[in-house]
Amino acid sequence: MSEQPLPFIYQFLAGAIAGVSEILLMYPLDVVKTRQQLDTTGSYTGTVQTFKKIIKDEGFSRLYKGITSPILMEAPKRATKFAANDEWGKFYRSLFDVPKMTQPLAVLTGATAGATESFVVVPFELIKIRLQDKSSKFNGMLDVSKHIIKTNGIFGLYKGLESTLWRHVAWNAGYFGLIFQVKELMPQPKNSTEKTLIDLTSGAIGGTFGTMLNTPFDVVKSRIQAGDIKYKWTVPSLFVIGKEEGFSALYKGFLPKVLRLGPGGGVLLVVFTTCMDFFRSIQ
Repeated sequence: MSEQPLPFIYQFLAGAIAGVSEILLMYPLDVVKTRQQLDTTGSYTGTVQTFKKIIKDEGFSRLYKGITSPILMEAPKRATKFAANDEWGKFYRSLFDVPKMTQPLAVLTGATAGATESFVVVPFELIKIRLQDKSSKFNGMLDVSKHIIKTNGIFGLYKGLESTLWRHVAWNAGYFGLIFQVKELMPQPKNSTEKTLIDLTSGAIGGTFGTMLNTPFDVVKSRIQAGDIKYKWTVPSLFVIGKEEGFSALYKGFLPKVLRLGPGGGVLLVVFTTCMDFFRSIQ
């Protein structure tokens, strides 16, 4: 028996609840990632060492500094990502007269959805980075927002848009493109348990590949949004970092990103499925 389809609002709510749950559990890894990406002195050289250093120097609560911004971002971000991916997929299939999705279309659709998503998330990302920076003197999200608008105007909230576009286009193209390919190679699921395992496997592989593609852009984005005037545009900044710190510096924060991806994906899946089952039960 097939599951009862639910209106979009229920999918939106389930995705938002799942996303917020994942953030509450996994957010410290994002703080660690940002610290490593902004570090040019070698002070934060490993994930465990970075955790210990932050807690010792600044207290445990610092691991949750700036969490309000991503929590507020989560619902519109997830709604935009998946809705845009679905709508752009329909558009491209119609444009190219293709009856069903193919891998090249999945890559193109994911990249376009990522670009669309960037316009929603960049102000939240900017505020989050400013709060996660060790040198930050801001008290909270509103304090950062007021300072940015007062200093640079309302469009100052879009500092780092270009690098955010690179980051999200690379991520979504790799993520959705590889998910499509992995599912094509795997056998058709015979029951809901097998489907869950296939979704979890393809999602983890796609997410890992997306992280491999977009981490250099993420490093640049973090530095641009932190306010370092040395970094203004993405491609020149990649060369500056590579020249001054070595190629490996472009992958600072990669390990905590991947560590967040695996368990975080499991949390998302479990909470999302639980919420959708609950919504079906009250229909």
